[in-house]
Amino acid sequence: MTAVLFALSKELKALGVPRGEPGFKIRHLIKKHDIKLFSSNYSLYGNMSSRVMDTLSQFSPDIEIYSIDEAFLLLNGFDYLNLTEYCKIIKQTVEQWTGIPVSIGIGPTKTLAKVANRIAKKYKKFNGVFDITDHPKIDKILEITEVEDVWGVGRQYGKMLRRNGIYNALQLSMQPDGWIRKSMTVVGLKTAKELRGISCIDLETDIPAKKQIVCSRSFGKPVDTFDEMFESVSDYCTRAVAKLRRQHSVASMITVFIGTNRFKDEPQYSNSATARLLSPSAYTPDFLVTAHRLLKTIYKDGYNYKRAGVMIADIMEEKSAPLNIFNTEYVGGNKKDLMDCIDTINTRWGRDNISFASSGIKKSWSMRRELLSPRFTTNWDELPVAIA
Repeated sequence: MTAVLFALSKELKALGVPRGEPGFKIRHLIKKHDIKLFSSNYSLYGNMSSRVMDTLSQFSPDIEIYSIDEAFLLLNGFDYLNLTEYCKIIKQTVEQWTGIPVSIGIGPTKTLAKVANRIAKKYKKFNGVFDITDHPKIDKILEITEVEDVWGVGRQYGKMLRRNGIYNALQLSMQPDGWIRKSMTVVGLKTAKELRGISCIDLETDIPAKKQIVCSRSFGKPVDTFDEMFESVSDYCTRAVAKLRRQHSVASMITVFIGTNRFKDEPQYSNSATARLLSPSAYTPDFLVTAHRLLKTIYKDGYNYKRAGVMIADIMEEKSAPLNIFNTEYVGGNKKDLMDCIDTINTRWGRDNISFASSGIKKSWSMRRELLSPRFTTNWDELPVAIA
């Protein structure tokens, strides 16, 4: 078994299994408790996330999609409602419409709402919904919240705070503003003020365009030829540029990186190379040509490569792209028309209906997903079958 455990159920956590544990190390637990492992299923995750967010948007016009499984709803103007009961309706609706259980935290600030969400998730008596606003025991709640668990603190700041005798959210909220700003910058000061109930972090209803786009995967089997390596780099490059177009952006910089498996007792090598395009573009062939040239400069024979990836940077909006009299523009030209056509077909009929030959056909290097669950919301061939 070559699986690595990245997402754990609460039952698995209760058994003491840490995140990132290789599957072969818990074979005895798998057999004893009839544990089910599933391979990553990005198509299913993305589609179900979209369904959950669409459902949440029915309950408030102001929603910030924070991550694939988190969102903030602004409930200003809902004062005439019992917010706890309203959020119970939200929770029930999401589960009924999508089958996804959620927990909801309510607070006067985003940071306190995150604290409340941890309480809602941890204690069954709240039935998945907890309102920390004006709670009589708010200081006690903050006191039992480890400082590393405060949204925006993280591991490194957590270590620094503990060295200074600050172990929980209550202690952090009580520190002088000057010390917090000096030790944790203005971002840390906003976090402390939010713990005090002062809203400092606005809802971002418009998803900001990414400043960098990275596409990388580990290989299903070691890659030891240049042709296979370029197939993978080409595939990742194609996906990264497609993401670039989805946010209506162009870019002028690309980095290619490769590496061996550092956990194996064999020759090790990793490297990367970066280049700038002649002008900002979102035309996939422009990036593929540059990626091929970069890979040739860093690839070395005699190694078993485990992973590769592509990073696109120096991103800007299409409308902000500078003109270049020496090179054909991407915006307003045939290149953009062609890419829009390909994207439309792939969106309607499924990813990779039209792909670039350089990405390969068999893709024997692809990540193994032997325990893949059905993509029953995005693939006709994997729809569940009911027999009456």
